[in-house]
Amino acid sequence: MPAVVVSGGTAPDFEAKMTVYVFVCVIISAVGGLIFGYDIGISGGVSAMNDFLKEFFPAVYEKKLHAHENNYCKYDNQFLQLFTSSLYLAALVASFAASAVCSKLGRRPTMQFASIFFLVGVGLTAAAKSLVMLIFGRVFLGFGVGFGNQAVPLFLSEIAPAKLRGGLNICFQLMVTIGILIANVVNYFTSKVHPNGWRYALGGAAVPAVILGLGSLVICETPTSLIERNKLEAGKATLKKIRGVENVEEEFESIVQACEFARQVKDPYRKLMKPASRPPFVIGMLLQLFQQFTGINAIMFYAPALFQTVGFGNDAALLSAVITGTINVLCTFVGIYLVDRTGRRVLLLESAVHMLISQAIIGVILAKDLTISGTLGRAESIVVVVCVLLFVMGFAWSWGPLGWLIPSETFPLETRTAGFACAVSCNMFFTFLIAQAFLSMLCNMRAGIFFFFSGWIIIMGLFAYFFVPETKGVPIDAMRERVWKPHWFWKRYMLPEDDRNDVEKIHD
Repeated sequence: MPAVVVSGGTAPDFEAKMTVYVFVCVIISAVGGLIFGYDIGISGGVSAMNDFLKEFFPAVYEKKLHAHENNYCKYDNQFLQLFTSSLYLAALVASFAASAVCSKLGRRPTMQFASIFFLVGVGLTAAAKSLVMLIFGRVFLGFGVGFGNQAVPLFLSEIAPAKLRGGLNICFQLMVTIGILIANVVNYFTSKVHPNGWRYALGGAAVPAVILGLGSLVICETPTSLIERNKLEAGKATLKKIRGVENVEEEFESIVQACEFARQVKDPYRKLMKPASRPPFVIGMLLQLFQQFTGINAIMFYAPALFQTVGFGNDAALLSAVITGTINVLCTFVGIYLVDRTGRRVLLLESAVHMLISQAIIGVILAKDLTISGTLGRAESIVVVVCVLLFVMGFAWSWGPLGWLIPSETFPLETRTAGFACAVSCNMFFTFLIAQAFLSMLCNMRAGIFFFFSGWIIIMGLFAYFFVPETKGVPIDAMRERVWKPHWFWKRYMLPEDDRNDVEKIHD
């Protein structure tokens, strides 16, 4: 993360232990991911509940009653899609404000703001009496997601020892998957509670928001954030606490140097546009695009609707979504285990092939056997569900967690919060785009939508092969020397250090 010059072209592997305190900090902060995941899961299930549709989207409810008329278009409604997608548009905007809060106040206060915004949003959505109130609630939830998704991955990368950074950072994505699973279970049971089951489902989001708010009072601020704000003694004391050793001088000095260099950068967003910032910026932005264009949120947002489309009843569809969520959680543990052993690139490349095959099979079966008004046979329906689960497996141990991990560990300190804010906002934009467009795409493209996402998976696999370097085990202070300079393509953007400083002075 911090781009500090280390004599000899390399940086030492700093002494560190995995402490109980760091483990507690990881679990508490990662609850921010639980909030995000709960919303992803809950919105799709709620939008398929009849009581919810009758109250806010009666036209969709009437269309659903005649679902046999068109298997692919029964949920196509822009306002229904806006219910899901408005959160992500708000999160896009909020991520830039969150970047400033992260820099000026720290990672921990940013998490506290996230919990407050989320509690306000939960209150508005669960008590909504009109569509306007419902959408406003979603906007506040979006502010919470923007602040949480900005602060938590940075926090995790900054407190983690280098050799464990991948696994600990993926705890954020693990909590996202657990949130989705919990939401799917909640949807399954609240769908049977009439007429206010959907209110209980939406209100359940208050639980992780309260946990994050109260838990953030217990965890520490990161040493980097403290030193960045000239709290040197507190930064060193915290560094000793989270590393579990007294000898932290080398790592402390490297962070101090990074902070001193970062202070010379008056406009981090302009700095992002310079050649030396191009590798982490381009990779960080494209990983967000690719993460969404795998098609994962198309499945996760609307899993109940998707399973109904292929012939499952309402209860069976919700239960199938619970199974999907369980697979998502279990396979994220696989990612935690493998990411610091096999590395990032292997997981990205393997899963690209894995997901491509699954998407293609789903597309072929739907194109061949699911007509506008028909249903799939039992065997075909089972194959579709199995392929969905295989697809989720591949995503869960690769593009899901690594889309957050790689940007959080590669931006140098001087552009870290600004760069990660761009990554978060980019993620939210494409999440918004998919959420807003998916049902209309499904209506118009039908089974072709899976071939659309398959094409993107081919592109992202090629990008990972040629342009994403391995960052496993590299200290966050040494990305420039160990990762970008040796890379066949990105090395052309690495100016000599003297030239880099001269360029900085000229522009400042």
